[in-house]
Amino acid sequence: MVESGDKLFLCGVQVVELAPSILSADFARLAEQIHAASEGGASLIHVDVMDGHFVPNMTVGPPVVRSLRKATDLRLDCHLMIENPDQFIPEFAEAGADWISVHQEACRHLNRTLHLIKSHDCLAGVVLNPATPVETLSEVLDIVDYVLVMSVNPGFGAQEFIPGSVHKIKRLAQLREQRRLNYRIEVDGGISTATVGEVVRAGVEILVAGNAVFGHGDPKSNAQRLLKAATEAALQKV
Repeated sequence: MVESGDKLFLCGVQVVELAPSILSADFARLAEQIHAASEGGASLIHVDVMDGHFVPNMTVGPPVVRSLRKATDLRLDCHLMIENPDQFIPEFAEAGADWISVHQEACRHLNRTLHLIKSHDCLAGVVLNPATPVETLSEVLDIVDYVLVMSVNPGFGAQEFIPGSVHKIKRLAQLREQRRLNYRIEVDGGISTATVGEVVRAGVEILVAGNAVFGHGDPKSNAQRLLKAATEAALQKV
């Protein structure tokens, strides 16, 4: 495996990474399930942080991130679905987050927020909701390390994939090439073996999957199946 910028390639084929979302995991067996997903090939852990205000649900905070940091060596990808993210970014970074993403709609000064994330030695990501146009990010695409495309409305797991998300993924891949940028493209929502091929062929490099990994069956086997489907789709692009 070789690296080109921030992207990973194996025999000339771009490697698609899997980031299981703990939103669908059994919290009584969280460390065990994360370990199983890791054995199945997961390379990140996606942490959905919700405050009950920006989205209609409440989940976890820095104490859970701190516990996860003790339980795994995988990178922790913290998705902040919260109001006033600037107030909490330092605490999530201190707790062990490696990647932190924020919503464009939640940031009064998005440029400043992204630089705040980077100042805490984390990769900075920005999130596109289903109704948010790609063009709203035009002035920060040269700053971000990754763009997370929401393929469901944020707030709850186990929702159906919104097909229009594929157009956004293609547009982000097109802009990246046109502007010679290096951000990565991540997708979250309704990802399963039925949808993974389409998003990978569109340009996705990081798959967030909760229910498809933790919802039923063995997380290790589920992760392996998703990554196999992703690899097959990536080969079709060559």
